[in-house]
Amino acid sequence: MLGRIFKAYDIRGTYPDMLTDQMAWQIGYGAARFLLESAQEAGESTPMMRNVVVGRDMRLSSPKLREKLISGIKSYGAGVIDVGLVDTPFVTFAVNHLDCAGGIQITASHNPPKYNGFKVCERKGRPVGEATGLGLVRKHAAMVEKNVKKIEDGEVDSRDLWDAYSEHVLSFLDLGERPLKVVIDASNGMAGTMIPKIFGRKGQQIDGIDIVPMNFDNSSGEFVHEPNPLVPENLDQLRVAVVDKEADLGLCFDGDADRCAAVDEKGNIIPCDFMTALVAPYFLADDPGGAVAYDLRSTKAVPEEITKHGGVPVRGRVGHVFMKQALREHDAPFGGELSGHFYFRDNFFADSGAIAMCVFLSLLSKTSDPMSKLIKPIARYKQSGELNFEVEEKDEAIEAVEEEFADRGEIDHLDGVTIDAFDSEGWWANIRKSNTEPLLRLNAEAKDQATLDKILEEISPMLGEPSSGH
Repeated sequence: MLGRIFKAYDIRGTYPDMLTDQMAWQIGYGAARFLLESAQEAGESTPMMRNVVVGRDMRLSSPKLREKLISGIKSYGAGVIDVGLVDTPFVTFAVNHLDCAGGIQITASHNPPKYNGFKVCERKGRPVGEATGLGLVRKHAAMVEKNVKKIEDGEVDSRDLWDAYSEHVLSFLDLGERPLKVVIDASNGMAGTMIPKIFGRKGQQIDGIDIVPMNFDNSSGEFVHEPNPLVPENLDQLRVAVVDKEADLGLCFDGDADRCAAVDEKGNIIPCDFMTALVAPYFLADDPGGAVAYDLRSTKAVPEEITKHGGVPVRGRVGHVFMKQALREHDAPFGGELSGHFYFRDNFFADSGAIAMCVFLSLLSKTSDPMSKLIKPIARYKQSGELNFEVEEKDEAIEAVEEEFADRGEIDHLDGVTIDAFDSEGWWANIRKSNTEPLLRLNAEAKDQATLDKILEEISPMLGEPSSGH
């Protein structure tokens, strides 16, 4: 039963059928065991390393899951630092700020309200995925029923860390002279709590930023639209509002506010890889020759812009676990992912929607140009976007594509298979298996639309039936 809710990067399922209260208790115990044993093995045995940070999102099932999760953590003998109703990056901050063994955020991110789950990080905020500890958490959780009585030895300490968190996030805000109006769609998620606490105090907002709030009420646990900013229709309301309010920028956050997508002043959606290419020089100005990480689905304009501004492009696998690892390995000041995760060295090599917002506003406030003009030079190639296909034999389909195109471009297997014929034929494509759904995902890019159309016509029939899965 537990196996169904453990994914590649986190734990999630529908509540209370797939994810039960008993499972939450088991996961609390299993996660506490993994986190404390990991800290002990690393020789980090300070008193605070006996504690696990716990936060939760606004879903109606989160309070009950919090109760059971904390009970499981305490039953292992670990202490709990309860930080309350927070965005996911807050938990990473709290783990580092307090120097704890790790943290658990109760959330299902952009999934519908009937879902919930857990995102786990260990000491220093390092991500815990299937290959970096989540498998052990599952094993410990599965075994605990037989071996442990529910004797709660650990203690719970509730902490309000919003002032410290706000100070940390706002350290990334470096505004120029240009005043900005920004429409923010919180998607009825945790940005509705986070934005007022960081960017507004008792109705007074930061000088130079006029925030127009949208969908900030998260008290019902329901969403006006799916809280996934990567789906274009979820940005329709924001696009209209940006134009109507004559705003300089629109930002949409996902459910747990670790991801952020942008809309320019004309209401056009800005792909997140374009934002990576735009932001990279901003960080390289203070870190000449530094590395910038990006995921392999990104436009060729990303490594080109990084190189143009004296940086070292670091192409990485898809997923926050791999992106954070790439940043650490290369001491990169910044990294961006097509999914809307943006990563910062000075944020413990972790992602943050709030810090991304600070950086976007800082960059825009120091120029008189509108966002659409800044983005236009980056949008120099034609992209397919991520296309999904349903196919029973995923591995066989990928192998068939690789065999068919082996003589036409360079092949690599960093994540799925990438065929790069950009220099010879003017296109590249990546096909990879979904980590969460029975799908193949295709991303392709070409120097012109005709070339893109042609290569999609060649590859798509080999991948199965088109799907609307995200």
